[in-house]
Amino acid sequence: MENSDRREQQGSLAFFTVLILVIQVLGLTAVILVAVWMGSFRGGFAWQSDPAHEFNYHPVFMVTGMIFLYSDAILTYRVFRNAKKTYLKAIHGIIQGVVLIFAGVGLKAAFDSHNLKNPPIPNLYSLHSWIGLITVILFALQWLSGLISFVAPKLSMGARQTYMPHHVFWGLAILCLAGASALTGITEKALFTDFFAHIKYSSFVTETYIINFLGLTILTLVVLVVYVVTRPEYKRQPSAEEEHIQLVQ
Repeated sequence: MENSDRREQQGSLAFFTVLILVIQVLGLTAVILVAVWMGSFRGGFAWQSDPAHEFNYHPVFMVTGMIFLYSDAILTYRVFRNAKKTYLKAIHGIIQGVVLIFAGVGLKAAFDSHNLKNPPIPNLYSLHSWIGLITVILFALQWLSGLISFVAPKLSMGARQTYMPHHVFWGLAILCLAGASALTGITEKALFTDFFAHIKYSSFVTETYIINFLGLTILTLVVLVVYVVTRPEYKRQPSAEEEHIQLVQ
């Protein structure tokens, strides 16, 4: 029985490792695809001097930050399960801080591309922009609440234990919203390009495949991250030292 349990545990750990590797490959693939799309098919990148090409920074920074890096931040406690919790808090918080910076730059690129164009393009008129802005605001609030609750000034042990399930839920909910924002943004950009550049999205050109594979990659990544985080066997177990501290407190 003991050998059977050990083999089952090893098999579960091996599958977990495969899932993490697949998620990393998907994240890197999404970043590469969006960079190729914007760099090779949408004219490259510029900053303020060319509003149309400044926009191209927006999807690159958003996919890199709110999808890839945010997924890694969420998985920190699952991947480094044997590390001290203090270190994990630092890694988790720092990565999310970087995500917030990426999101800020991505939003600035989008607003600049609208405001600096002649004539200006209205802001926040599409479903994508509404979902995207809500997602970034919720992410910033989630990061701030996590900082206050678990780092400094830090809530009491009882309050932290009560808040933790909500923190986990909203972390995953925000990732799902980021995925929804990315998919609506990809579709909006594809149809916008189709309308103004006379490139038929339905003509199955190379750009069509890049757009579709980018969307499928992001969707698959989000689903796998939610799966890993919600599986109880992959949850990090507190060390003996941490349990002792909880009992003392």
